[in-house]
Amino acid sequence: MRLILLGPPGAGKGTQAQRLVDGHGIPQLSTGDMLRAAAAAGTETGLRAKAIMDAGKLVSDDVVNAIVSERIDEPDCANGFILDGYPRTLAQADAVEEMLKAKGRALDAVVELRVDDDAMVERISGRYTCTSCGTGYHDTLNKPEVEGTCDKCGSQEFKRRSDDNAEAMRSRLQVYYKDTSPLLGYYYAKGKLKVVDGMASIDGVSEEIEEVLGNL
Repeated sequence: MRLILLGPPGAGKGTQAQRLVDGHGIPQLSTGDMLRAAAAAGTETGLRAKAIMDAGKLVSDDVVNAIVSERIDEPDCANGFILDGYPRTLAQADAVEEMLKAKGRALDAVVELRVDDDAMVERISGRYTCTSCGTGYHDTLNKPEVEGTCDKCGSQEFKRRSDDNAEAMRSRLQVYYKDTSPLLGYYYAKGKLKVVDGMASIDGVSEEIEEVLGNL
């Protein structure tokens, strides 16, 4: 099962990817993690990436493509994988298609977690976490049972991400749609795009994704 998950920041891609990892035994492949792992391993491509990153520059598509190609050849990807944060552009999407074709493989589905923008802004702008254990809460959607006290560890110290506010979230959504809308059309035209309701409960989204996968 070879998948791509698409969705704006806060749509729950990370949560759903982890459920797929646990339920299907396939790895989640993050470009950031792959770049760091390749650099640490000292592979030829990894060393190229490290030199570029150390210089504070963006790693070029050809280097990222090479690292992704090497990673999906590893044994734990034999039964499939979930691509996280890649591809981001049409050029990268074409590269993924050619890369998999050369290996005798193909993507099974591209799952979009579609959301309501206003509801997403509310969901993200109210988030905060326990400083001690990392348990997540929300101003209105998921408050601690005792106000000001973490349900899990009892800590009374919490933190918020600096960009978890309405203005920043709307900017992040604009960037996401600008960068991602071409990919949605690209995969729709190929018959690969599957849309699920990203505003449903976590379990509800998982059930929709499993239904999509079961119909492949």
